[in-house]
Amino acid sequence: MDDLNRLIDQTILKPDATGADIQNFIKDVEKYRFCAAVVNPCWVSALVGNLPADIKVCSVVGFPFGASTTRTKVYAAEDLVSMGCDEIDMVMNIGRFKEKDFKYVGKEIKMVKEACSDRVLKVIIETCLLATDEKKAAANIVLESGADFVKTSTGYSVRGAEIDDVRLLRSVVGPDFGVKASGGIRTYEQALTFITAGANRIGTSSGVAIVRAAALAMGAE
Repeated sequence: MDDLNRLIDQTILKPDATGADIQNFIKDVEKYRFCAAVVNPCWVSALVGNLPADIKVCSVVGFPFGASTTRTKVYAAEDLVSMGCDEIDMVMNIGRFKEKDFKYVGKEIKMVKEACSDRVLKVIIETCLLATDEKKAAANIVLESGADFVKTSTGYSVRGAEIDDVRLLRSVVGPDFGVKASGGIRTYEQALTFITAGANRIGTSSGVAIVRAAALAMGAE
C-alpha cells in the first residue's frame, strides 16, 4: 500500500523511555516520514522544532485511565498546545460514561477541544471496556462533541484494537470522521486489515517494522 507511513502515528509512550530513546525515536520518525510522532507530555519539547513540518507532534491527555478531572485535562491540553503540539489524544472518562453520565463526558470533550483550538483532538474510548451499545453511544458523543477522531484504545488496558470495533465505529461516525485504531497493531498485515475495516489512522510503536514489511511486499526493498 502506497503511503502507508502517512497513516501511522508512531508512538513511544512507555514510562521508562529515556532521552536517548526519544532521540532514536525522532530519527526513525524523520526517516520513515510518519504522519505523527506521539510522546508523553514531558518529551514534547524534544520534538517541537526537530521534525519536518509535515510530521505532526502529538501527545496525550488523561492517559491512560481517563480519570483526571476535567479541569486537569483542559489545563493539560492548553499546556500541550502552548508547547507546540499539533495533535492531542485524550482518554474519555470511562467511569462516568459507564454510569451513563453522558452529559459530563460530552461536556468534557467539548472543553478539551476548545482548549485544543484548531489542533486535532482524538478521543480514546477504550473499546475493550465497553459493550457494543456503549461503543456506539461513545462514538456518537465523540462525534457530537467537536473532536476530530474516535480512537479505539490506549494499549494499556485488557486488550487493544479489534477489527469489529473499527467497523462498528466507522458505521457510527460515517465516512468523513476520523477513526484511529491502536493497541496491539504490530504487523503490516494487521495494519492493512484495520485500514480496510475503516481506520484512517493507525497508532503503533511498530511503525518501522510495518513500513519495512510494506516495502518488501511491494518489491521496493
